[in-house]
Amino acid sequence: MSPLPLSDYDFEYPESQIASSAAEPRDSARLMVLDRASGRLEHAVFRDLPRFLDAGDCVVVNRTKVLPCRLLGKKSTGGKADLLLVRETAPNAWTALASGFKAGQTLEFDGGMKATVGGLTEEGEYKLEFATKDLRPYLAEHGLPPLPPYIAKKRPATREDAARYQTVYARDDGSIAAPTAGMHFTPELLEKLKAQGVKIAYVTLHVGRGTFRPITSEDASLHKMLGETYEVEKAEAETIAVARANGGLVVSVGTTTTRTLETLARRPEGFGSGTGESTLYITPGFEFRAIDALITNFHLPRSTPLLLASAFAGRERLLAAYREAVTMGYRLYSFGDATLVL
Repeated sequence: MSPLPLSDYDFEYPESQIASSAAEPRDSARLMVLDRASGRLEHAVFRDLPRFLDAGDCVVVNRTKVLPCRLLGKKSTGGKADLLLVRETAPNAWTALASGFKAGQTLEFDGGMKATVGGLTEEGEYKLEFATKDLRPYLAEHGLPPLPPYIAKKRPATREDAARYQTVYARDDGSIAAPTAGMHFTPELLEKLKAQGVKIAYVTLHVGRGTFRPITSEDASLHKMLGETYEVEKAEAETIAVARANGGLVVSVGTTTTRTLETLARRPEGFGSGTGESTLYITPGFEFRAIDALITNFHLPRSTPLLLASAFAGRERLLAAYREAVTMGYRLYSFGDATLVL
C-alpha cells in the first residue's frame, strides 16, 4: 500500500458543533445528501430518506446492541476507578480500558461487586477478574452507557442515555460503542421505507476498539484494524443479494455495516451469509464490491471511519461537504447529523 498522509484527513470545526445529545425525535436530525459523481449537495432531514430511495433498494443496518459497559467505582487504595470494559475473555474475566491501575489492586463497584486487576494485554487493556461467573446481569443493573470521551468530558453518562445511545432495532448484545448512523431511524421511518418497497436487511458486527482506535502513524496506511466479530444470517444475505441482482441499490448504514458486507464479499466463495472476525481496513483506493450507497455520520478528523467514508465518496468531495456542513451548523459525531452518499 502506498503512503497515506494522515494530515490529508483533517478539517477544522468549532467545538460547539460537537453534539453532546441526540436529536429528538430521532429522525429530525439533518441529512446532507452527496452525489459522489458530481459533488452536488442537497440538504434535507433524515425523515426525508424515502425520497432518495426507490422500490427494490435494500437498506442494510447493524443490529448489534450496546452493552452498558462503563463502570465507576473505587480502588483499594481509595482513588476513583473509571473503566470501559472491552472484551469478555472468560465467564468472569474481561479486559478494560482505564488508567492508573496496578496489578493486584482490588476494585469495588456499586452493589458490592469486586474485581482484581491483572496485567496488561498487548493492546494495552487491563485484565480484570470479577467476583461473578456472569457479569452481564450486573451490567444491566449498574453499568453506564459507554458514551464517547468527547461527550463524557462535557457531561456525565446517565442511565437515561442507555436507551438513546442505541438503535431502535438493536438485538444482539456485544458492542462497546453504538453503530451511530443507525440511531436516526425510528420504527415509523422503517415502516415507511418498507411500504415504499425498500427492503430492510440486518447484519451484526459487534463494535469494539477496532472501530475507534486512533491512527497513531502519520502514514495512515500502516494502521492495523483490531478484529471485530460479525454474523450475517442466510435470509439476510439473500435479501441483500437479490436486491443487487435486480438492480436495486445496496444502502449500507454505517461504517460497521460496510466493513461487514465488504468482508463477506471478499471471501473465496463470494458474498453470502457467515460468521467471523473482520479486520478489514478501508482506505481511499479501496474497490467496493458490496455497497452502492452509504449513510453515515460526520466523523472525527484522522479517524478510520473518516478514511472509509473518503474511500467511498472521494476525499476531496467528502471534505468539501464537511466544510459546508461546518458552515451550515451541522451537528457532528456520534449524536450528530447524517450524510447520505449516493
